[in-house]
This record gives sequence, C-alpha cells and structure tokens, in this order.
Amino acid sequence: MGGKNKQRTKGNLRPSSSGRAAELLAKERGTVPGFIGFGTSQSDLGYVPAIQGAEEIDSLVDADFRMVLRKLSKRDITTKLKAMQEFGTMCKEREAEVVKGVLPYWPRIYCKISLDHDRRVREATQQSFEQLILKVKKHLAPYLKSIMGYWLIAQCDTYSPAASAAKVAFEKAFPSSKQPEALVFCKDEILNVLQDHLLKETADTLSDPQTVPEEEREAKFFRILTCSLLALKKLLNMLPKKEMHSLEEKLMSLLSQNKFWKYSKHNIPQVRSAFFELISAFCQHLPELVRAEAPRVCPAVLLSIDDSDAVVCPALWEAVLYTITTIEDCWSHVNAKKGVLPKLWTVLREGGRGLATVIYPNLLPFISKVPPAVMKPKLEYFRTFFGSLIQGLSSERAIASPSESSAIITAFMECLCFAVLQKIEEDDQTQIHQMLISDQLIPFTSAVLKEPMLQSGPLFYQIAEMLSSWEAKAELSSDDGTDEVFQKLLSNFWDHLLKMCVLHVDRLDADEKSLFAISGMLEILQNPKSATKPNNKKFLKIRFTDEDESERNTENGKLTEVRKGDSEIQADLQHSSHLRKEPLENLVCNLAELSIVYVNEQKSEQHLKFLSALLNSFSSNRVFQVLLEQGNDASHAQAESQNEMKAHNRSPSVQFLYMNLITWLKEDWRKDTHFLVDILYSVLRCCNSNEERKIILDDLAKMDLKWIIFLQIIQKACSSTTKLSLVSDWLKGDTLGERLVMLADDLCHLCLKPSTASSDSASSERWTLLSLVLSQHIKSESLIDETFIERIIDKLQAALSKAKDLSEAGNTEPSVSFICDVASSFFSSVKGCLLMPSSEDLLLTIFQLCAQRQDATHLTDLLVCKLKHTWMSGVNSLVHQLQSTHKQSTFLIKAALWVKNQIQSSSLDVKSLQMLISAVSDLLSKLMEADGQSGYLVRAFVEHVTPNKTEWGKLHESLSTEWIHKPLLEGRLSMNCEPLGSSVKLCDTTKLPGHLCTSALLSKMVLLVLENAAVHGNDDAERKKIDNIIAELLYSLQWIEELENPPSLLLEYLHMLEEMHITYKKFSTLSNTASLQQTIFDRSEEHGRLWSLTVAKVIRAENTVSWERRELFKTTEGFLPLTEGRLHTLQCLSPFLIEEEKRELVFHCVAKLMTCTQTDLSSTDGNVHFLQEIEINAVFLKNGKQYYCNGAFGCLSILNSCLNDRSVDCDHLLPGILKIIISWKNDNEDSFLFSCNLKETSAQLLGLNIEMIRYFPLLLKYSTAPLADSEWDFIMCSMLAWLETTSENRSLYHVPLVQIFACVSCDLASALSAYFEAAAPETTENLPKNLIGEWKEFFSEGIHNLLLPLLVKITGETKNASEGSFQNSVLISLGEALTYISKDQLLNHKLPPKFVAGQKTNLPDKLQTLLNTLSPLLLFRARPVQISVYHMLYKLMPELPKFDDENLKSYGDEEEELALSPPAALMSILATQELLLENILECIPVGEFAVIQPLSDEFCLVLGYLLTWKLILAFFKAASSQLRVLYSQYLRRTKSLNKLLYHLFRLMPENPVFSGPTSEVSNKDTKTFFTEELHLDVKGVLSSQIPHLACSVYHITLKDLPAMVRLWWNSCEKRVFNVVDKFTSKYVSSVLSSQEISSVQTSTQLFNGMTVKARSAAREVIATYSVDDIFIELIIQLPPNYPLGSITVESGKRVGVAVQQWRNWMLQLSTYLTHQNGSIMEGLSLWKNNVDKRFEGVEDCMICFSVIHGSNYSLPKKACRTCKKKFHSACLYKWFTSSNKSTCPLCRETFF
Repeated sequence: MGGKNKQRTKGNLRPSSSGRAAELLAKERGTVPGFIGFGTSQSDLGYVPAIQGAEEIDSLVDADFRMVLRKLSKRDITTKLKAMQEFGTMCKEREAEVVKGVLPYWPRIYCKISLDHDRRVREATQQSFEQLILKVKKHLAPYLKSIMGYWLIAQCDTYSPAASAAKVAFEKAFPSSKQPEALVFCKDEILNVLQDHLLKETADTLSDPQTVPEEEREAKFFRILTCSLLALKKLLNMLPKKEMHSLEEKLMSLLSQNKFWKYSKHNIPQVRSAFFELISAFCQHLPELVRAEAPRVCPAVLLSIDDSDAVVCPALWEAVLYTITTIEDCWSHVNAKKGVLPKLWTVLREGGRGLATVIYPNLLPFISKVPPAVMKPKLEYFRTFFGSLIQGLSSERAIASPSESSAIITAFMECLCFAVLQKIEEDDQTQIHQMLISDQLIPFTSAVLKEPMLQSGPLFYQIAEMLSSWEAKAELSSDDGTDEVFQKLLSNFWDHLLKMCVLHVDRLDADEKSLFAISGMLEILQNPKSATKPNNKKFLKIRFTDEDESERNTENGKLTEVRKGDSEIQADLQHSSHLRKEPLENLVCNLAELSIVYVNEQKSEQHLKFLSALLNSFSSNRVFQVLLEQGNDASHAQAESQNEMKAHNRSPSVQFLYMNLITWLKEDWRKDTHFLVDILYSVLRCCNSNEERKIILDDLAKMDLKWIIFLQIIQKACSSTTKLSLVSDWLKGDTLGERLVMLADDLCHLCLKPSTASSDSASSERWTLLSLVLSQHIKSESLIDETFIERIIDKLQAALSKAKDLSEAGNTEPSVSFICDVASSFFSSVKGCLLMPSSEDLLLTIFQLCAQRQDATHLTDLLVCKLKHTWMSGVNSLVHQLQSTHKQSTFLIKAALWVKNQIQSSSLDVKSLQMLISAVSDLLSKLMEADGQSGYLVRAFVEHVTPNKTEWGKLHESLSTEWIHKPLLEGRLSMNCEPLGSSVKLCDTTKLPGHLCTSALLSKMVLLVLENAAVHGNDDAERKKIDNIIAELLYSLQWIEELENPPSLLLEYLHMLEEMHITYKKFSTLSNTASLQQTIFDRSEEHGRLWSLTVAKVIRAENTVSWERRELFKTTEGFLPLTEGRLHTLQCLSPFLIEEEKRELVFHCVAKLMTCTQTDLSSTDGNVHFLQEIEINAVFLKNGKQYYCNGAFGCLSILNSCLNDRSVDCDHLLPGILKIIISWKNDNEDSFLFSCNLKETSAQLLGLNIEMIRYFPLLLKYSTAPLADSEWDFIMCSMLAWLETTSENRSLYHVPLVQIFACVSCDLASALSAYFEAAAPETTENLPKNLIGEWKEFFSEGIHNLLLPLLVKITGETKNASEGSFQNSVLISLGEALTYISKDQLLNHKLPPKFVAGQKTNLPDKLQTLLNTLSPLLLFRARPVQISVYHMLYKLMPELPKFDDENLKSYGDEEEELALSPPAALMSILATQELLLENILECIPVGEFAVIQPLSDEFCLVLGYLLTWKLILAFFKAASSQLRVLYSQYLRRTKSLNKLLYHLFRLMPENPVFSGPTSEVSNKDTKTFFTEELHLDVKGVLSSQIPHLACSVYHITLKDLPAMVRLWWNSCEKRVFNVVDKFTSKYVSSVLSSQEISSVQTSTQLFNGMTVKARSAAREVIATYSVDDIFIELIIQLPPNYPLGSITVESGKRVGVAVQQWRNWMLQLSTYLTHQNGSIMEGLSLWKNNVDKRFEGVEDCMICFSVIHGSNYSLPKKACRTCKKKFHSACLYKWFTSSNKSTCPLCRETFF
C-alpha cells in the first residue's frame, strides 16, 4: 500500500518515523512510552499513563470512539473542539460498557487537553468529562491518581466557565462529604504535578517551540502557573487538618526553593495575586511552617505593601493582615521605618491610587497590630498617618468617587477613635488628643465642608457617633480619670468646631454650599437618628462597641416620605446629653447672631438662607431672642408701627416674624422665597396654640404678599403632616377662602383681556395655587372649605364660556390652558367633585370647546388635546360617581341637548361635524366603559339627541328638491304634481343641511353601540330605533347620489363618512339588515319619492334573492289601490321583480287602461272617491264634465318602468296600448298637450303626457307587430305637435315637469330619427309605402326647423348652462335630436342672417350665417351644446373648401408667400379659446398630463378647443393640394398649430391605454386611444373623454398635416423633442404606418404609366414609373417614428435615365414626401406630374431644380428678360430676400 510518490497529508513534510515520534513524545512529556508496569519511573506513570500503540486502541475501543480520540490529538482548534463535543455526546448516548473501553486512554488525553491554550476547548473538555463520569461512575477510580492533579488545576482555571464546568464534574463524581477523602487519596500525585509546574516546567517545555508562537507559549505557561498556585491553595483549604502534617515535608521542599519566592515579584499580576492568596492559605492552615520560613515570608509580603494593581491588591492586603497576625516577630525581619511605612504613607497620600475601597478598610486592623516600638514617637507617627489620610482625601480620584471618599472618611474616623483610646502617659495623651482634634479632625471636617462632592458623605454621622461614644465615657465616673480626659476632649472639640464654623460663616462672600453643609452637619449633630441621610447608601463600618439596632435600621432603611416631626426632634434633644445640648445651642446662637448681622447690614442672601436652615433645626425662643437682640438696632427704624404694635408683648419668635420676616417677605425683588417660608414654619413651631398660629397666618393673608408665598406655605403643608397640623385651621378658615375666590376671579378676568400685564411666571404660580387647593386632598378632606371650592369652579366655568365667544385668537390661550390644568387635576383627584352643579357646568363648557372647530374657538392643537384630556378625565370621574350614587347627570342631558341643537341648526360644515362626531364618540366610549349602568347611560344619551317625528319631518323638508330632477329625467320616478320642499340652490351653500349632520352623528353613535354589543338582540324597541336612524342615513346618502352635480361640500361629507366608517357596509357587518329593509320599505310605501330610490339601492347592495323581496311586498295586488308612495315603490322595485310578477303587473295595468272611460279616464284604480280622499287628483273642467288623469298616469308609469329594462315578454300587448291612447285622443283631445301654452296646464296632465311620450320609443323599440298607417300618422303628428309645444314654452323650462316634457319630446324625435336612419331593408318593407318619403320630406324637416332655432334661442338666452344646471337636461335631449339633422337641411336652414363686420369670406350668405351662428356655440359652457354643434358643423366642413377653390385664380402670382385663412368664424373662435387655454395650461410643463375635471368650466373650454380643431382638420382634409399649402401657411404664421401641439402634449395621458377588459400592457394588441375610435355622444360624460379626444386630434394632425408637425418637432427644445419622439414612436407611428400602407394597398387611384405596391411587414411602398424606353423603380421606406422622421427614398431598378437626373428626381420625391401635408399617394402623384412635365418639355426652375414647386405645386412662370430662364415665384422671392439682391440667379442681370 502507498508508495514513495504518494501525496502527503497537508503539513506533513517528512515521511512518518516511529523513532522520531518517540523522540517527540519524550520531549513533550519528559518520558519515553513503555509497557504499563515497566517503563521508566513509577511516579511518572502515575499521572502520565503510557499507551501501547494504535493497534491496541483499535482492538479495544469502539470504532466511533477511536475516530474521535484520533481527532483529539490534532493541532487544529476547531477539529479538537468539535471532536470533544462529539466525545461528550457519545459518552451520554452510548452504553456504559462501550464508554468504559475508553477509560485506559482517557487520562493521558485529559491531562494534555485540559491545559489547552484555547479556552473553548478547555470548557468542552470539562463538560465531556462530566458526561464520562456520569456514565462510568466508580469505574473511574483506578485512573483517579493520574488525573486528579490536572483536575484540581482545571477547577482553578482563569476562564471561569471552564473552571465552573470542572467543579461541576468534581461535584458529580464526589459528594461534598467525600471530596476531602478523594484528595487525601491522591495528595502525593497532586503535589507532584503542582510542584513540577511551579518549579520545573517552563514555557518551552509545556508547548512545542517549533509549532507554537512565543506569545501563546508564555500565555499558557503563566496561566498554568496561576492555576497551580490557586490549586495548591484549594488543596490546603479542602484537606482535613489531620492530613496537613503529612504534607509538611513536601511543602517544606517547595518553600525552600528561591524560585517559589520570586513569584511575589512576578511581572504578571495574576501570578502575584495567586501567590499572595497561597501565602494567606499557608498562614491559615500551616502557621508553624510559615513561622519557620518567616525571613522569606515577611519581606515578600510586607515590602510589597505598595503594589497598586487592582488584581493583586485584595489578595496582598489579606496576606499582609495574615502575616502580621501569624508571625508575631514579623517586624524584626523587615525595616518598618524605612521599608514598610514610607511605602504605606505614599499609598495613603495618593488616596489609595483608585483602590481606596479595598485598602482603607484594612488600615484599622493593620495599625492595631503595629507594635509600640515601631510607632515611636507616637505623636509624629499619628501626625504622619492622619496627615497622609487627609492628603489622600483631597486627591482628584477620591473626590470624584463617592465610594472612594466614603472609604477614606470611614477609615479616618475609625483610626481616630482608635488613636484616642490608646493608653499612653498622661502628658503624651493630652498632647496627642490636642493634635488629633485641632490638627487632624477639624481640618479634615473643614476640607469636607469646602468640597461639595464630599458634603454628602458619612463624615457628619460618624462625628455624631464618635461624640456619643465620648459623651458616654465622659458621663461614667471612673477612678483612672477617664471621664475627665473625655470631658476635656469634648470641650476641646466644641471650641475648635465653633472657631472653624465662624471662619466659614464670618465672610461676606461665604460659600452657599459650605453654609448649607454646616447647617446640615449641625442638624445631624443635634439628632443623628432623625436627620435624613442625603444619599441612601450602606456605609460599612467597624465598630468598637455593639451598634445600636435602631441606628442600623435608620442607616439601611429607605427614606420616609415625611420626615420625623420637629416636635419629636425637640423631645429627643431634651433626652440627649447635656454635654451636647449646651455647646450645640451656643454654637447655633453664635452662628445665628453672626448671620443676622450680615443679613441686616449687608443684605446677604446666602446668610439668610443659612439662618433659615438653622432655624429649621433649632427653632427655640432662645435663638429668636438672640436674633431680636442683634437685629433690634439695625431694623428698628425700618419696622412699621403697625407691626410693632402686633408684636408687643408676644413671644420672641412672633416678634421676629413681625419685625423682620414680614419685611423680607414683602421685598419684591426677591425671586426665591422658599427659605423664608421655612423661617415662618420655624416661628409657627414656637407658637403656643393653633389659635395664635391662625391669627398670624390670617394677618399674612390680609397683607399684600406675593401669591407664591401662599403657594409655598400650602405645598410645604401638604408634604409634611407636622407642618399641616400647624396651618390646618387657617386653611379651613374664611380669610384664605375669600382671597382664593377673589384670586380665581382676577385671574379669569385678567387672561380674557386683550393684553395681559402680568408675567407668565406669576400667572402660572397663581394657577398652580388654585389647582393645589382644588385637587389636593389629605385623608379624604379638601384643604379648604367646600363652599369656596364650588365658588372657584363657578368662576372658572364662567371664564371658559367667555373664552369660547371671544374672536381674537391667541389672547385666551394661556387662560384656557391654565383652566384645563386646574380642571383636569380637580376632576381626576377629587372624589365626588362632579356631583357639584358648578363642576358639571364646567365639564359641559370644556366639552363644547372640544366639539367645535378650532376656527371658531381659536384654540391651538395642543390646547384642544389638553381640553380633550380634561373632559375625558371628568367624564370618567362622573361615570364612576353616577354608578355609586345612582343620580341623574345634568351634564349628560345638557350635552345631549346642545349636540342636538348643533346638528339640527344647519350651521355646521364638514370639519365642524367631524369634530362634533369625534367628541360625541369619545363621550360614548367613556360611557360604555362604565360597568353596570352603562347601557342605561348610553341609551338615555342617544334618546336625548334623537329628533322626534316632527323634527325629522322638518329635517326632510330642509333638503333641497334639486334631487328630483335626475330620477324624473331618467324615468325612474314619475310624478304628476309639483314637488314640495326646499328649493334652495346647493351650489352656493357652505353649511351642511341639518338632516345630513343628524343622520351622520346618530349613525356613528348607533354603530358604536352595536360595536360594543350594548344592544341586546331581543330588544325590539331598541332595534326599531336603530333601524330608523340608519334608514335616515341611507336617505341622506341617496339624496346626495341623486343630485346631478353635488357640490364639493357634499363630496367632502361622503369622504368623511368613509373615513369615520359610518357606512351601510359597517352596519351590515354588525347587525342583521332584514328589519332595516322592512323599515325603509314601509316608508317607501307610505311616502314614495326618495324613500323608494333608497329601498332600491339597499336591495341592490344586499343582492337580496327574490323570495326575500316577496316578503317585503307580499303580492303585487297588495299595492293596489295605487298611491304615489306605492307607485314609486313599484317603479323602483320593478328591476328586482321576477318575470311572472312583472307579467302579472303588466297585465293588470293594461286591463286598467282598457277600462278607463271618459268619466273615470285614469283614476289610479278606477275608484274616484279614493283619489279624492288621498287628494292627489287634479281636476279640470270641460263642458261641465269632470275628467281624472291619475289612473292612466299610474298604469302607464308602471308599464314604462317594466318595459324599460326589457325583462318581461309582452310585445304583443304594445300595439293594443297604442290603440287605447288613440281612443283617448279621439274622446278627449284636450288631454293631449298639442301645440298649446303650458302656463295654465295642470301637473296631472303634464304627468300623463310625459308617460305617453315615454311609451312611444319603447313601442318602436320592442313592438314586433307592424303598425297601421293611421298609427304611424298619430305617432309622428303627435311628436311634431308636442315639439311645437316644447318650442313655444321655453320660458317655462324652470318648471320641472315642463322641462321633463321638453326632454321626452326631443327624445321621441331622436328615437324616430334613429329608427328611420337605421331601418334595415326588411323593416322598411313592413312599413307603409309613403312613410319613409313623408318622414324625409316633412316630418324630419319639421323637427329640425323647430329644434335648430330653439337651440339658438335657448343658448342666446342662457349664457352659461353648466353641466349640472337645471336647463342642461333640455339641451342634452335637444342636442341629441339635432345630431340627426342632414347636410341639406342644414344648408336650407331658416335662421335669421348673421354677419360679422370686416370678416373675409368666400362663402354664400346662408352658409356664412350658419357658421356665424353655430361656431360661437363651441364656446358655450355646456357639453351637449358643444357636441351637437360639432356634429352639425362637421357635416358642413367638406362643403367649404370648394368656395375658396373657385376664388383661387383671383390670387395672382404677383403676391409672394400667399396664405389663406380657414373659415374666419372658426378661426376667431379658436383665437378666443387659445387665449383662455393659455391661462389654464401654461403652468404645466409639456409632456406632463393635466387632469381636467369633468363638469368644470375648464372641461368645456378644452372640449370646445379640441372640437374646433377637429373641424379645422376636417376642413383641411377636404381641401385640394394647392389650398392646403395656403391654409398651412396661414397656420404657420399664426402659430396656432404649434400651440395646439404643445397643448396636446399636456392633455394626452402618458399611457393612453383604452380602459376595457383587454387593457393589458404586456398584450401585443393593447387597445389605446389611438387604436380605438372616439364616439362623441351628446349623452353620457366620460372622465376619459378629453384625453381620448386629445389623442384623436393628435392622430388626425399627424395624418393630415405631417410636414407641419415635423417642422414644429424639429424646432422644439431637447426635452420636448424627446418626449414627442418617444410618445409618437410608441403609440402613434405603428397605427399611422399601417393605415398609410393599407391606404396604398386599397387605393383606387390609377396612374397612367405608374404602378404602386405596398409591403406592410417591411413598411415599404414601391413605385414603378415607365414611359417609352425609360423604366424607374423607387422604394419609399417609412421611419419608426413616422411621420416625424424623414421618409427615405431608395433607388431600385432604373433604365434610360442619367445618374444626375436620377438623383434629382429622388431628391424631389423625398422633398415632396417630407414637405407636403398629405399622404404618400398624394406625394407620388405630385412627383409623377413633375416628371411628366419634364418629359413634356417644361424646364426645371434653376433655383429648386424641380418643375413643380415643392410646397405650392406651381410651374416655373417668372422669366428673366435677359437669359429667358423661368423660375418659380416662391423660389425667386426667397432668392431675393435671402441674398438682399434683385439679380437673376443665372445671368446676374437685374431682374425686372
């Protein structure tokens, strides 16, 4: 196997060698592997077992384990880590027997890998070892000795997860009781391993220098060194005491090694730290051994005392303390004064070098162990020691860290107490005590007082403790005179403290913080137990006596909210030692005296604050007496006589108040008054009774003091029960109450004035005071009397009401904001507050402010949010109070009535309504949140807002009747009476009708109630109320939908409903709609009209099935007798009836019509009396007889409705109904409104005629049986007669029924015109013989002779009939009828002549009149008029150019650059349109789509402009080539075409996709506005009409004026050039190219001698010209952006033509195709003429080298008199103007 040339494993440079392997193993482990039991030395085999070889492993170990063990010997870290994890998993999952097989090989692997450099590997090793232990358990025992040393080292690993894992494994192997035994069992082996590591091993022996980097080797060595030291310490700690002696011998050998002691100076901190920890363990467990090695131990430890490494320091100081305790003569082995103490002083002076918290707690035990001999001289020793401490405290690091400074202070005080207690000779003692107090403690205290960072430290508490200790000793009489010593010590302390405090205080520039610290210190000294600690931290202290339990509780407990009362402090002070009380009082009096002098003489603010702090802690009459004595001289003159009288014979404190404090309080310049209020409380504490206190405070309240002082008095009272007890009587009193009411009044008045004099801060303080007295409650009691609270609330409410009415924005804002804060605080914190009437009024006012528009209230968004929060919290409190009291709430009733008034008043716009709905929704939500009673509260509120039946009726009447036009016109409703109700025009309205507001708000409320399931399903009464409200909402929505052109206000309203989810869809998701449908249906049956339309809408929306509809209207017979309501219901529901029901209804109606006689012509059901009862019959008298016109009207209306949607098959009945109508006419012609004046006509007759007229188009449309001659005559004569009536009564078009009569009459004319125009031959055969002729000759002409003048008259009278205007419907029907007018009828019109002065024209007068009359109507602001006029003029356009053609000869060649205008009437209109359009579109960049809203004025203007251009282009197309040149020249001069093209690129959409089911962009056959034809119908408005029309105009322009468009395109700026090119190439070129190619293919034009063929795929046209022997083939190629790009002309075959001539002809063709405005065929025709002329002998013009001119198609006629050459006139003109000479181009002679 293998071979020399085989590829080696990566990294294996040399062939394997067993000899080298053994050598390496020896190098790594120090032994050569041998057989177990023989080998080198037994001790080595104990912890490094040898294994036989791979073969043995292979045979004994499981294959998987074998693989893992091999991987563990690899160098790669990742491999080892994964292998170790795998090993652990296998140990866990495999059987115990399999795992045991690994045990013989585990120790060696473990010993090596547990020391691995990678910490993850070490951690994984211990975790796997744990799994191994859990599996093999006691079977590990034989291998323990070999692994225990390494296991112990692993437990001390510096990587804590690895150490933790090793400890866990150790605990799993041995229970805690067995652990010492296990260590005893292996102790020798452990020591061997540890000693080897500590004494023998080096970095190079532990790792292979050839493969491991030096840094890694050293890191591993130092880590193992540290772990070994710690492992030895662990061994000592865990071994039983009795086993210690057995180790002494081995440990002696370790301690005798110099290498071991050098570890104390090792440069790695971890090693030093482990060494000192081990020394501590030696001292602890083997003191004898340590004493024996004292000469090595003491220097190693004590001389390292200045080691400042954070890792080493804790272990070092532990070792220091153990050393000086264990070795009594330790100081004999080191030089203390030179070696140890100087190092210690240096550390202390530097503040512990950042390790104060570690070092300083050890100082007291350290100095307590220093022998007297080392201390000598003691005075100097202590001076140096404490001096170093003081110096250390001033170091930057100590000051910056509270914990460091605290440790230094604590150590200082502990050591000071220790020094004082030292037993020394008396003289020395006095000297030392003097030095400690005056030179150490007092400077130390002074240093702390000066440094703000240290003032909050523990010093003052520790001084207090120390004094307590000294006082206790001073009071105990003893024989040895200790009491005297301590009395002297105390006296000394107080003297020096006084001097030091005076030094700090007796300065004009005294530091405020130092003064504050002094007062704090004195307070602590007075009573350390009650003083609040500034920082709530635990202070670790060493105590000399048992600490007081209560003190410990105070120290470690939390701060209480209210401090211990001052009276208790006084009590404690009385119990405290007289040794403290007297000197402390003296000190305070001295300082107070000093301060008052500075205050009176220098006005020192900081001294006054200091005095306040002193008095706060020491408020005794003695102190006040001192202040009075000192202050009398200075302030006597200034004191007011009144105050003097009040102070007479009063206690010193009261005298001080009147003499001094009031003066200070009245000083206006003073910003901060807190401390003065503190002095006031100090005075009040000294008073004898509450009565006296009340008198003092009432006096203050009557004085003109700043409000902030009272605010501070009350705030301080609220924060402390003690202070509250001092002022409670005053707070409840009348004096303060009255002042607060006056304050509220002043504030409200002040803030409502236009300009506010007071500053914001002062105002803010006063509002805060009001808020505090209203909302602060202590023990469920208000601070002030409740009557005053109610009066204050009244004032606030009144102020808010005024603020609501003020119009000047901004002035009320601060006031409203403050009232909000006060009210919010009051509502949320005061229990039962809203049961006061004044509170409910305030809440209502705030609610009203929130529910109104900000425009009306002039409040900012922030303020509205604040107000909302306020009333919401108020309602919250109110609801909870109502629950507990079960009272009625006046707020809810008043709010409901106010809301009801708002919504019914028609004074709201959309924004206001939205605000109101939001506010009411929030209110309802709050009410529903309440438990129990909420259902009742909500119900009551909705009940109060809902209008009653009468109010609903008024709201219905307030809706404008404009809605009725649309359904009447469309035939969805029929009426034979004038509609009643408001006829207000909606276009100008800015406020929403009350009905819309009411229905929207109530619906929102109902939906909220349903959402919260507050209505139970079985509550029928509740359900009915809800249905009524939603029905009204649907009624409102239907009203808006029926308006022809709803104003933007109503569209905004609809948008708001969608946004707020007030929709039928929302209701249907929350509730069953069956009962709602029934409600609406019942109303429809009763009232009809809009309710009927509403029910149809609901049924359509619900898509209800037929049997459900039957449920609604039971049977069709149920509708009879007919009333208006039932009629309308049937009309609206007819589309939803099934065929059987509809047929039954039709048969019933026909039967009724047949039974109508003269006497009961058409009562609704043949019952006259019923009609009289319901009072909807109108009567007219004729020859003494009465005729009723309602029955036929009702039946015809239903018939028309049923026939309209063509869902019932009853065609055979239709002629029968016509016969009935004819019979009526024969019986009573007056019922038919033929050629009559409608002024006196009743609405009933109009209604009947309208239904009859509506019936005729349906008859024509659906009747299959042929009509008789007489029937046709009746229909057509009636039609003409009705049209005459229409024409004669145009002044009555404002009457709805007359207007509808006019519309249906015109519609009938349109229907007949369409019928005859579209009549198929088979239909014509069935018609009477002369009918078509009669129609064309008489009836059709009669129609248009009536209607054309009518159109002109109506448009003349109405200058502006907008799309949704009242008369526009007549114009639609009239326009539709006029589109059927023929060209001949137009030319033979009977319009009055109309001419324009100065108008150039070649047209006959009649034609010019027609143009002058109709063209201006393209500007008319009504789309139907514009469209119908366009259709009429379009028929005339082809007739016009011939008149210019006839006159063309009159334009001689003399005139150069001729131009001819298209029809002047059209061009003048175009000029007007261009001006108007420029104003609209000029701001929109070319290429950007301008959306034109339908029904707008802009829409009509743009529509008229585009229609005018369509007419001009049609005119242009009809003109001859020569005329086109002249027309295009005119367009070029006026730049009209350029303007059109710029406008088109604003009006055409970027993606002109035709909306339809196939408008997929990816589809190859995408329909666009260019591929689909535009149908301009008079009826129907499409939003895409303008874009489609613009595209249509662009398409025609490109097709008919390609040269002019090309010229414009080339002159465009770059951006527009690219836009046009891209758009045209993408959407138009392909359409035009294919049309051009197909026109060539389908052309019938024949050329003599030329054939033309087209190739559509290649977009090519091939022309072949042959004459005699000459044969020419030309290939015309269309460009991709045709017609913008140039058409290329390529040569095919040619025979018998010279090259130069050939090139000329190709150039000519190219020129013709590029510059002529026509098709390719026209260009080719022109070119052929040119060539033909050439062959006929006509010479070329020598300027353009062409026979026929390229643009005006003329021949060369102008000849030079000298050279006789002929030129084109246009070419010569250009030559002369460009060269500025009048010479012949050839001979250069002057041209005559």
